[in-house]
Amino acid sequence: MTDCQAEGPGNMTPVELYEKLSAQGDKIRVLKAEKADKSDIDAAVQLLLNLKVDYKTVTGQDYKAGCLPDDGTPTQDNGPSVGDGEDTVDPWNVSTSSAKGVDYDKLIVRFGSSKIDQELVDRIERVTGQKPHRFLRRGIFFSHRDMHQVLDAYENNKSFYLYTGRGPSSEAMHVGHLIPFIFTKWLQDVFDIPLVIQLTDDEKYLWKDLSLEECHRFAVENAKDIIACGFDISKTFIFSDLEYMGMSPGFYRNVVKVQKHVTFNQVKGIFGFTDSDCIGKISFPAAQAAPSFSTSFPQIFNGRKDVQCLIPCAIDQDPYFRMTRDVAPRIGYAKPALLHSTFFPALQGAQTKMSASDPNSSIFLTDTPKQIKNKINKHAFSGGKDTIEEHRKHGGNTDVDVSFMYLTFFLEDDEKLEKIRQDYSSGDLLTGELKKCLIETLQPMITAHQERRKQVTEETVQLFMTPRRLDFNY
Repeated sequence: MTDCQAEGPGNMTPVELYEKLSAQGDKIRVLKAEKADKSDIDAAVQLLLNLKVDYKTVTGQDYKAGCLPDDGTPTQDNGPSVGDGEDTVDPWNVSTSSAKGVDYDKLIVRFGSSKIDQELVDRIERVTGQKPHRFLRRGIFFSHRDMHQVLDAYENNKSFYLYTGRGPSSEAMHVGHLIPFIFTKWLQDVFDIPLVIQLTDDEKYLWKDLSLEECHRFAVENAKDIIACGFDISKTFIFSDLEYMGMSPGFYRNVVKVQKHVTFNQVKGIFGFTDSDCIGKISFPAAQAAPSFSTSFPQIFNGRKDVQCLIPCAIDQDPYFRMTRDVAPRIGYAKPALLHSTFFPALQGAQTKMSASDPNSSIFLTDTPKQIKNKINKHAFSGGKDTIEEHRKHGGNTDVDVSFMYLTFFLEDDEKLEKIRQDYSSGDLLTGELKKCLIETLQPMITAHQERRKQVTEETVQLFMTPRRLDFNY
């Protein structure tokens, strides 16, 4: 308390005061939930009141939870609405006017997350004893929430679990869909922890012109591709919302708890819902929040509520989990931590992400070697010059070249990638040669995936999707 008061309002920015108020409110909720001494609660409340006075002194506004100072905009209301020239990033739309793609540094500021810096990458290496994944080395996973807290707990022999997911909108997945699963498998391997994977077939029924049966069939087919990434069946539970919700009272209770603590105005602000949206859409975010809490999986965690969750996902999913983190302490749970990835660009350029609904924007996991070659040669946006002479003289631009972008995701060898970057930038490597490097990288990778998928039977899928105890003692 003394430290907070010693800083004084004059030494703190409005946002810093806002963050202290938010943290103090969370602290009071925890104290009450833990039935702390009345004197401790009273002291915490008094500090909260003092901070509110300081906040009004500095900003001229009354403090409102969820509303940043200056413009009164709800903190989560930063996905659907953007200003002129800003990138559009929300769970359903990603676009930018820049050929380089989304400005992720600005997105970190806008979403209020933290940058994954070299210090954090080095710490993950120390804690795991493993070389950091190329997605960490190259900034593909670039942002986080509370990852240091997760590592602190892990170093003190306190486990955590992983949660990621997939919205099954089509039978075939594309290579961009693999990104969170490739990284999640690495996290599971190096930390040796449980993993739950949510297939939101209910969401796709609500948002797409699809039948319930189609959505569930897509979920099962997508599960085969996910399993083909190599997940350990003794450590992984994959579930369909349409199936699991009805057989897990713990999961549904957490959905209802979240629903009670989020208002209609809040979800409109967070997700941009309108009065014409069906009520299923409005209530769905609670279903995506529920896997963040270990009590949603009593068969795995034996009813424990103190196992923290780490969520690797693309940053367009962050609005769901900002909402979840806001609700968590109010219903007695730890906030989930997050690791955010960049978007996998469409073949036509980084102005938008790869889409399963546009076959020419995507390289699918079902594509043949010939289709992969044709798509890259015909559609992959080039950062090269118009003529060979100009390219030899001035070189190509790897910041906008899609083939090079894809290699940063899938080429493991750092030295080889850097050599390609230098040669292309200097003009020694032509666009056609760069595309050939990508083709030779993707063809065997996708062929190998297809072979692994062939080994995934309906019985294997059923085993992964059966609620059961995993190979951990909780």
